[in-house]
Amino acid sequence: MLEKTPIKNMYDLDVPLIFTDGTDFFKKLSKEYIVHETGFFILAPSGAGKTHYINHQKVRNWIDGDMLWEGANAHPRPGWWLENNDVIKRVDTQSDIITVQAKKLGFWVMGASNNWLRPDAIVLPHWTTHKKYIKYRENNNYDGGAKSDNFDQVLGHRNVIESWAKKGVPKFKSIEEAADYLAEQKNNQKGETQNE
Repeated sequence: MLEKTPIKNMYDLDVPLIFTDGTDFFKKLSKEYIVHETGFFILAPSGAGKTHYINHQKVRNWIDGDMLWEGANAHPRPGWWLENNDVIKRVDTQSDIITVQAKKLGFWVMGASNNWLRPDAIVLPHWTTHKKYIKYRENNNYDGGAKSDNFDQVLGHRNVIESWAKKGVPKFKSIEEAADYLAEQKNNQKGETQNE
C-alpha cells in the first residue's frame, strides 16, 4: 500500500525543485492500484469524504491525491495550504503536473489540489453535510486537512471548485456518485471501442 510520506522526508517550501524520472515511482503505484486505459481525476475540497472512500474501496481503483503528490514531492511539508495564494497556486500547479502524468498512465486520482488541470468530475457536498464531515474527522481520528476553524478557507475553495462546473465539469454531491459516474464512463468507452 502506498504509504503517506513521512514528514521528515518532505521538503520545506523554500527548497527549489527539479524534474526527475518517475518511472520507479509510478511502477510502484501500478503494483498497488489498478491501471486503467483512461485516467481520471476527481476534485473535491478537504473534508468531502475522499480519504474515507479510498480507505474503504474493495478494489484499489482510486489513489488519494495527497499520497500521490506527497510521494512525488509535489507537496511540501503540511501547512502549505495556510500560506498566501501565490504559494498555494505554486503547490497546486506542481500537483497538476503529477496528476497529468498519473492520468496519462491510467491512474484514477481524487484530491483537493488543483490549479489549471480540468478535473473529470467535482464533488461539493451540501455545505451543512460538509461541515459535519469536517467536524467528525476533527474529533475522531484526525489525519490532516481542514478543521472547523478553517471553514472560511473551505468555503473559498468550494467557490474555486464550483467554477469548474460553470465550465462544464460534472458536479456531484458525494464522492460515491462521482466515482460511480466515472466508472460508468469508462465502461461506456470500452463498449464503444468494442462495437467499432
